[in-house]
Amino acid sequence: MINLIDLEKKINSELNTKIKNTKIKHNQVYIEIDKNDLIEVTLFLKTNKNTKFRQLIDITVVDYPEESQRFKLVYLFLSHEFNQRIILSYFISEKEVITSLTSVFPAANWMEREVFDMYGVNFKDHPDLRRILTDYGFEGHPLRKDFPLTGHSEVRYSEEEKKVVKEEVKLEQNYRNFDYESPWEGTNYIKEQTEKNGQKN
Repeated sequence: MINLIDLEKKINSELNTKIKNTKIKHNQVYIEIDKNDLIEVTLFLKTNKNTKFRQLIDITVVDYPEESQRFKLVYLFLSHEFNQRIILSYFISEKEVITSLTSVFPAANWMEREVFDMYGVNFKDHPDLRRILTDYGFEGHPLRKDFPLTGHSEVRYSEEEKKVVKEEVKLEQNYRNFDYESPWEGTNYIKEQTEKNGQKN
């Protein structure tokens, strides 16, 4: 079994022009690459006798809405033979279309569909890129940081129309002015009421 330091050195020596940065953290190797080198780097990690990262665990995204390169794509791989994990990442802008990993890891199919659905990241050469978690006609991408917590619309059964209707979200105003004071000290409206009652007595 190759240790993490040797693994990091091996990856850097074999892929030195493809690797932007590497580090060992939390007993795992983190690699940062350019998006154009994704297929070549993952093929190396999967097939090289010293790496053998043959299982794709997950694909996810980190959203940085204030940055020009808004999304950080993160790939998690596992080597069963060496009992090691590696995390691969790169940055892209909001409108960029990136290469699908399904040609190397068929399991990437549903993972990339989830990333497309939740973040709006597009993949080229994907066999079936459509939403997987949200409903047909859903607007927006729920895991983006600028997506409203309440969503844009709601679906409910209308007793008057006797059918399911889709409406814009209407926020109730009753609880807008919530008092966040310590419950042990009592909230303002209870203090005021107590003082009024005390004066009456």
